[in-house]
Amino acid sequence: MTHMLAFTPESFIELYSRQGHVAYAGEPVDHLAHAWQCGQLALYAEASPHLQLACWLHDLGHLLGPEGLTPTLAGHNDQHEMVGADLIEPLWGPLVAEPVRLHVQAKRYLVKRNPHYLDRLSEDSRRSLYLQGGAMSDAECAAFECSPHHKPALLLRVWDEQAKQAGWFARSANAALAQLRLVMSQVPLLPVSRSAMGLVTASDRAVGVTHLP
Repeated sequence: MTHMLAFTPESFIELYSRQGHVAYAGEPVDHLAHAWQCGQLALYAEASPHLQLACWLHDLGHLLGPEGLTPTLAGHNDQHEMVGADLIEPLWGPLVAEPVRLHVQAKRYLVKRNPHYLDRLSEDSRRSLYLQGGAMSDAECAAFECSPHHKPALLLRVWDEQAKQAGWFARSANAALAQLRLVMSQVPLLPVSRSAMGLVTASDRAVGVTHLP
């Protein structure tokens, strides 16, 4: 399966370059515009670079499914949040990966806690909510609140739903991708990821980082 392959930051850029133009049924923007808008909202809110990157990449898992198909129309939960987080974590760690992993749970939490939140969801978000388990139970809410990453996940989720504004985009797809590269450059790769990509420096080796076999 595609998502089991090793990914690099440039792999993510290439994925958005190839498939960012795809839009799901019931969504007013394509994947790249949605990622860009979510990243802009995080930037305007002065979120940390880690959370900004999570906002950019939160729907990465959607891009690994069959191109042009909307999973919810087939009654399929693609678990894109898990797929994306599993690819992100080896590169940038939990500060980026966990808000991505939890952003679907954050939607379920907000639907439970805020009676008006359901009205804010897009058509596809409402379809996926049912497939993802619907509103949380009280016990599920309590468990969610115990995660050290639940607050960043809630922020991401709020921006996620706001980042669906038709007509708001960078001057071009290339300009948007350049902004994504900039955000990536502001979040250090984990040492093991640098090693795996042949990016180990003399200073890395001095603290015990070596190339993987």
